[in-house]
Amino acid sequence: MPHASASEGASAPRGAMETRGLEPVPDGARTGRVRELFPTWVAANISVLLLTLGAGLVVFNGLNLWQVLVVGCVAPAVSYGLVGLISLAGKRGGSPGMALSRAVFGRRGNLFPGSVIWVARWGWETINAVTGAYAVLTVLDLLFGVGPSTPLIVVTLLLFVAGTFLVSGLGIKALRVCSRWAAYLFGAFSVLVLVYLVGHTDWSAVLSRPAGSTAAMIAGIGTLAAGGLSWAPTGPDFTRYLPRASSGRAVVGRTVGGAAVVVVPLVVMGAVMAVGTPGLAHARDPVSFIGGLLPAWIAVPYLLMALVGMVLINAMSMYSAGFTAQTLGIKVPRAWAVSVNAVISLVLGFLLMVVATGFLGSFVAFLTLLAVAFSAWIGVFGTDMLRRRTYDGAALMDATRTGAYWYRGGFAPSAMVAWAAALVVGLLFTDVEWFSGPLASTWIGANGLGWVATTVVASALYAVLPRARPRIRKADTPGDAPYPISSSVLPLVSLTKSSTNGSDSAAKQV
Repeated sequence: MPHASASEGASAPRGAMETRGLEPVPDGARTGRVRELFPTWVAANISVLLLTLGAGLVVFNGLNLWQVLVVGCVAPAVSYGLVGLISLAGKRGGSPGMALSRAVFGRRGNLFPGSVIWVARWGWETINAVTGAYAVLTVLDLLFGVGPSTPLIVVTLLLFVAGTFLVSGLGIKALRVCSRWAAYLFGAFSVLVLVYLVGHTDWSAVLSRPAGSTAAMIAGIGTLAAGGLSWAPTGPDFTRYLPRASSGRAVVGRTVGGAAVVVVPLVVMGAVMAVGTPGLAHARDPVSFIGGLLPAWIAVPYLLMALVGMVLINAMSMYSAGFTAQTLGIKVPRAWAVSVNAVISLVLGFLLMVVATGFLGSFVAFLTLLAVAFSAWIGVFGTDMLRRRTYDGAALMDATRTGAYWYRGGFAPSAMVAWAAALVVGLLFTDVEWFSGPLASTWIGANGLGWVATTVVASALYAVLPRARPRIRKADTPGDAPYPISSSVLPLVSLTKSSTNGSDSAAKQV
């Protein structure tokens, strides 16, 4: 059985830089701890865009403060609950998410969802880089009265992308350290902003708002949850260093908890701000809007903290995008694969900020269309996890026609059909700036729940279609396999069973 090539990964990280690529992490190198997931998902959500979403729940959905609080609690529980469940595949197989996806779609079939997800990921990385550069420009304007200029835009964008590349290039250890400190700092500054809002808000106006409809609440949950779901293919990338015996319940709990502790207060803060300044819901540049809304002594440190959060969000995305690039056949080490996304973000960010400033809306619409692929992938991959006990580590790295995951010509027919059909369904419900599906005006489409329909269709189709069977090879026995996978790992459904009977020992086997 062929081993991993140098382009797909090397040895386990011994120093500051992670050198391992796609190949599964051996049991001896699985030194991660479940508690490290909490600050990881805190860092993944430190974004001022959540303030805009919270304001939108008041202005567009017509919700009152208590309804916004419910939406803010339910949405991360739904979206990051799914992210946490998908993350269990990482500790089972020890490989990044899009490498494990080869076992589901086939070696060649995985190129299709992988390509779409990769393009969507670097697209949103570009948007985040642009937002980060605007944050720097806003701080410079607040502190020194320096207005934006083309050279300054280029410098700020370059610094943002360089910081992102540095953290993501170093790998998992750097991400863990940065995420932990970012969680501490964000918590401190958020308390500062909350104290200011408590003392400078017309609470009679906030609390006297009438309640919105239940349908509007459901739509708000769907819209807010959709953003979190884009992290699902990334989840296994941050759990592959966990020991196999790590509690599945704890993995899901830390994932949801880390996201919720950021999402809930930011969404509520945005809703409170929107009562007095409804323009926040319409702001295309929420960074500069918030800079003018808060006093400088709060706005400057808070925007700097938000800038750190945006760097970490992009770093996490680029970290995973590097793996995705390797699964697509870009034969370079992991750090160099990350640099591909960094260069793309830098070039596109410059075009969006300097050359084609009016193209931003169309670009976001394009990425929204691609985001449908995330939901389709989640439906297929998640359903496969319910029935799969193991991942063959050697087969994940085998590019030959004799590999266990070659299936039929490199494709798993049932997975490909379910993914493609769900993708079409998702597009039918999608409505963006320059594209409107024929079902976009229905209740599901109009309320931003197309991703739910996409996920359900993908899952249902994959569940009823005949499952492709991997080839049985002699090397698959635990004693011969280059990357042995324990046969004692229980399927995902065990997590559900363990949660109903309250058995901690059963949860640890998941």
